[in-house]
Order: sequence, then structure tokens, then C-alpha cells
Amino acid sequence: MTVAAEQFDLVVIGSGPAGEKGAAQAAYFGKKVALVEQAVQVGGACVHTGTLPSKTLREAALYLTGFQRRQLYGLTLDLDRQASVRRLTGRLQQVTAEQVGQISRNLDRHGVMLIRGRAEFLTATEVVVRDESGAETRRLRAGTFLIATGSSPMHPAGVPFTDPDVNDSDTILNLNRIPDSLAVVGGGVIGCEYACIFAALGTRITIIEGRSALMGFLDAEMSESLKTELTSDGHAVRLGDAVSAVERIPNGPIRLNLKSGAELQVDKVLYSAGRAGNTKGLGLERAGVTLDPKGRIIVDEKFQTSAPHVYAAGDVIGNPALASVSMEQGRVAMCHAFDLSYKTRVAEITPFGVYTIPEISMVGATESDLVKKGVRYAVGRTRLENNARGQITGERDGMLKLLFEVPSKTLLGAHMIGEGATELIHIAQMVMTFGGTIDAFIDSVFNFPTLSEAYKYAAYDGLAHMARIESN
Repeated sequence: MTVAAEQFDLVVIGSGPAGEKGAAQAAYFGKKVALVEQAVQVGGACVHTGTLPSKTLREAALYLTGFQRRQLYGLTLDLDRQASVRRLTGRLQQVTAEQVGQISRNLDRHGVMLIRGRAEFLTATEVVVRDESGAETRRLRAGTFLIATGSSPMHPAGVPFTDPDVNDSDTILNLNRIPDSLAVVGGGVIGCEYACIFAALGTRITIIEGRSALMGFLDAEMSESLKTELTSDGHAVRLGDAVSAVERIPNGPIRLNLKSGAELQVDKVLYSAGRAGNTKGLGLERAGVTLDPKGRIIVDEKFQTSAPHVYAAGDVIGNPALASVSMEQGRVAMCHAFDLSYKTRVAEITPFGVYTIPEISMVGATESDLVKKGVRYAVGRTRLENNARGQITGERDGMLKLLFEVPSKTLLGAHMIGEGATELIHIAQMVMTFGGTIDAFIDSVFNFPTLSEAYKYAAYDGLAHMARIESN
């Protein structure tokens, strides 16, 4: 028996950041919206396996170990590993529950109908919703659709992910113990973040990265600083290498054979080999939606797909795959779909945060970018160990770096490593948003002592650098 289709203005598939905010945006302006989510709880990977769990784990690890303050007060903490696992996972569950409740209340407040099940396009304007058994439960018809199904970790061929100690970024959260040693395959954002978390918990870390630098998109100095931080604490970073084989030694550890000829034996392995958009089973071909060669949904600047009435946002369309940007993509997409003048574009200048230990954050251009473009620029740096607040808190390795045009002094990029970097970077972001120069920092009065004051001294250093450039 065919289920009669229910009519909506908008059907959203996926309740992660892009789906939630897109649905709420349309509903706020009076549209009748249904949101389909196949998971038991709303929130997507952001809440359950990605952004928030890893950051929660990071903060819990820092708190439980006193990691950031040990060198200041000569403390040595003996970590009760079994008790710590319970505390770590307990905190994860608490934050997840709070976020699920918050998202659910937001959808309810906006009048968005939440429908449980897996959505699949039957035609360009109709989707069927199925339960876990595959049985059809509802049909939904709409003039507009938003696909926000997110992404999942990629699994390289030949890697035994069935072994409980061979993990991806989802399963690494199923902690049954804190490992003595961990090999992290992939030196991107996710790999580096988890490497630092487990390092703080006392795990011996080896990062294996095929490229010549960790997180190659970063300014080279920030990438090198993180590497130095890890290696100075006794961890290994193997650049320009790769894993050729992974196997379990009978009744023993995991063995990794590397292309360099080296062999590692570790308690656990984390594969961080990229992510793929969740498009399988959506019936996109029946909606007229096309994918790129990497399986990502192709969209234009308004997040419209090859089918004009179907939009896509978030990880499913690829880079930058940031929760912060995904939210804005969902909002902009729906404003365009329903001709709302409220939000017409995603901001051109957006920050990027990496929650390693210490944090790294950036906004704007790197030195490499400016060299490639032939831009005449100067650099201003200051180390947080020379900042009064940094001395109080023990910021021995932190640094702020500003890049600005010569001679206009227009701020082109800012890069920071140190605790609080993901918060402090917004100061540079605001100056850049309004086309400001480094004089904004020099002319400003900052609270003292604060890490924010580092902007003033990085700017002074930049002026000295510019003077040297102009005198040559």
C-alpha cells in the first residue's frame, strides 16, 4: 500500500550544523519544514563523533592531568587510567546529551517537524522515509530540499578495522582503556588533535604522515612549532612515510610495517585518512543531483546543486568542512531558496581552529599564499613567553604572527599557536573584516595582563620589519 505524500515547503535531510540551521532559518520565516534524521539522536557527526566529542575529550584530558600547569608547580600526577576512562566518557556523554537537548529544543521552537528514518529520493520532488528494516514509513513532497548528510571516515583497503584496536575517528571514542602507545596514521587536523589528547593522557604517540609537514595548509611556522612541541615531549613524528601493512600479532600488540622499512608495535592505531560525503542510498540520480569525481555534491556559490530546487551544505559538499561554516552555508542556502534578503553569502573571511595541545588558529593568508601571489608583505611576531599573562600561565611555546601588506599595513593574515588561540584569532578576524591595518592594534588599549595584548607587540615588531624592507 502506497503511503500518501505529505506536503512541505522544505525537506531537510540530516540534522548536523548545516541541516539544523538551514531548517530553522526557513521555519523562522514561516516555511513549513520537515527534517529527516536517520540516527537515534539529532546533531550529526558534529555532536556525536566529531567536533564536540574531540574537544570535550581534550578539555577533560587537560583537567584530569593538570597538563598545562605541571611544569609551573613541579607537579607529577599519577593518573588512575581506569578511573580516568570513566570520567572521560562520562563527560562526553554529558556534553552530548546537553547538545542533543539544545538542538531538539531549537527545532521544536521553530516548528520544524522532526521525522526519524532514512530518506531517499523517489522523484525530483518526493522522498520516501524508511525505518531501520527498510520499510517505508512516510512520503514527503516539497518544492525545495536541503541535503546536509555530512561525512564519514574513509577506510583504506587492507586495514583491519574489525580489530577493536584499529580505529577511525568515530570508533576511537569507544574508550575501554587509555593505551600505552598509539600510532596515528595521518597528520591532518583530526589525527593531530587526537595525538595531542592522548599524549596529554600519557600515551606514547607516533604520527605517520606521507607529506612533508603536519597539516600542510597551516603557516609553516605553526606546523613546525606543533611538531617541535610533540617531539620535545618524547613523541615521534614520521614525515614522508606511510603504512604498508597493519596486522595483529597473535596475543600481542598491533604491528605496522612502514614503507621506509621501519616497524612499529603499538597498543592502538588511529587511522585519520580523510572523510567521504554521505551520499550513498539517497537516490540523488533521481533528483538530478550530480557528484564530483570524489563523490562530493557539486554546488554553486549559493549552495544550489545541478537540480535548482535541491541545495546541499556542510561536509557533504567538501571543504572547508567546518561546523562554523556549515551553519552559515545552511542559512545562506535557504535564504536564497526562498528569496530572503536576510543572509546572502557566507563571510569571505573565516577563521580556522585546530584543537591540538596547544591550540592553533589562523585567519587569512599564509606566507606561502602571499609569496605565490607576489604580494609585498611584512611579518610581525611576538612570543607569548614575553607576554605578562603568558608568563603567569606558563605559555613557553606560544606565538602570534601577523602578515600585512607593505606599505599600506593592511592586515592580510594572522596565525597563532598557544592556549586560547581559537578565541584570540577573532580579534584579527574583525580587523580584517573591516579592511583594517595593524595600526588598529597599536592604537588600541588592551587589558593588562592579557594574551590579547600580544597583538600590540606583534604589530610593533611588524613595523620594525617593514622599516627594514623599505630601507632596502
